[in-house]
Amino acid sequence: MEPGRSSAIVTGAASGLGAASAAALAAHGATVIGLDLADSIDKPVPPPGVRLVSADVTSEAEVRAALDTLSDEQPLRIAVNCAGIAPAQRILSSRGPHDLGLFRSTVEVNLVDTFNVLRLAAERIAAAPPDAQGQRGVIVNTASVAAFEGQIGQAAYAASKGGVASLTIQAARDLARNGIRVNTIAPGIVDTPMMASLSEEVRQGLAESVVFPQRLAAPGEYAKMVLAIIDNDYLNGETIRLDGAIRMGPR
Repeated sequence: MEPGRSSAIVTGAASGLGAASAAALAAHGATVIGLDLADSIDKPVPPPGVRLVSADVTSEAEVRAALDTLSDEQPLRIAVNCAGIAPAQRILSSRGPHDLGLFRSTVEVNLVDTFNVLRLAAERIAAAPPDAQGQRGVIVNTASVAAFEGQIGQAAYAASKGGVASLTIQAARDLARNGIRVNTIAPGIVDTPMMASLSEEVRQGLAESVVFPQRLAAPGEYAKMVLAIIDNDYLNGETIRLDGAIRMGPR
């Protein structure tokens, strides 16, 4: 499937994985709507072909409103879910048990919001005309290696990303009759704005934990995987680790 002459929606598009994915899709000819919170989209200047829209992906109405801005001449065929948060808290610490509200909000943002965009995008993609193989579009979600090797303090994050990984094959089976493929990328340690707050010593230690290449991943490498998934019509129902062979230890 070619991104050109299609529309795409990318969540978390103002920075990090989402910004890199939106830019890559636009560079390959797609018309991209990037969703992010209002205080995030005022800062970056989007590349040509990308329009940043203020939208809370927890809201059905706001996501639908963003999708309604798409032109019928370039039907929606691609959705990439990158929005997410990564809080840290132990299940039980000296301050007491894990905050239940924090757990709920993490699952809401990372899993429920992913499903919200997936279902609404799928509805819109299913209305597009099929290609010669009956394919109408592709949805790419974002999990994490924490879905498989959650570290100490990652209960909420690991559970939410594990849900995204588990959803992948089920969603692919559900949407097969609509000609929609669903895949998930599980990144390792990526050099996103969230990592910028860490000291150079900590960043170096994280890089050394990667087997090879021994460095942090670049957001552009995630975007390349998005393009590869879109390009390969036989890739469906898979959660793909993009992690330099890292296997996370307890800490």
